[in-house]
Amino acid sequence: MNVQKPFPRLVVLSGAGMSAESGIATFRGADGLWEGHRVEEVASPEGFQANPELVLEFYNQRRRQIVSAEPNEGHLALARLEAIFDVSIVTQNVDDLHERAGSSKVMHLHGEIRKAQSIRNMNVVVDLPGTELNVGDQGPDGAQLRPHIVWFGEAVPMMDQALDVVASADVVIVVGTSLQVYPAAGLVDYVPANASIHVVDPNTPLEESHRVTVHRCGAVEGLTALESQWFEEHG
Repeated sequence: MNVQKPFPRLVVLSGAGMSAESGIATFRGADGLWEGHRVEEVASPEGFQANPELVLEFYNQRRRQIVSAEPNEGHLALARLEAIFDVSIVTQNVDDLHERAGSSKVMHLHGEIRKAQSIRNMNVVVDLPGTELNVGDQGPDGAQLRPHIVWFGEAVPMMDQALDVVASADVVIVVGTSLQVYPAAGLVDYVPANASIHVVDPNTPLEESHRVTVHRCGAVEGLTALESQWFEEHG
């Protein structure tokens, strides 16, 4: 009897550069501002308490942009790789482009912008049918809803699960992230010693080594090249 070997486990760590090629601007600019706002104003519990209308409209604008965007060929390449890998994606992005491309296992470290959560209980989470979330919108528990986003000063609830996923990898792709922001940056420390790592980023500070291959290019170029290579190797 032929026993089919399990697919190799591919773990993808994706960041803002992944979505940038779909036209989604990175939130924080070189000046440290998000669309002209200080981070504390629009991405902290204190900012929401001080001016909920401003914060909700800020995320409404981001949500409108994301809804109008489409997955790029890099997203699609990762979805197609499920034919030869057991693919898990751990993303710092709050958009749903990985899911819309067809990836089946996606973990959002920093939350999901097309969902909302109760200000009374963070475990009360609902899908948003449209792009707008306003003052007065309530969850099933009767409390005001806020974006389902991990704000500055808040814990990253998915981190332990992400560490477990990374620790099980046979192959890792780091794409569109400089891995400079903690705690997400610490994930690479949990990659098994026998796993290979592919870094896809035009400006990565990482260097090649016996286990790290650096692709100094954008997400689409790097991921489609890896897809072609691996499908060829798998026949």
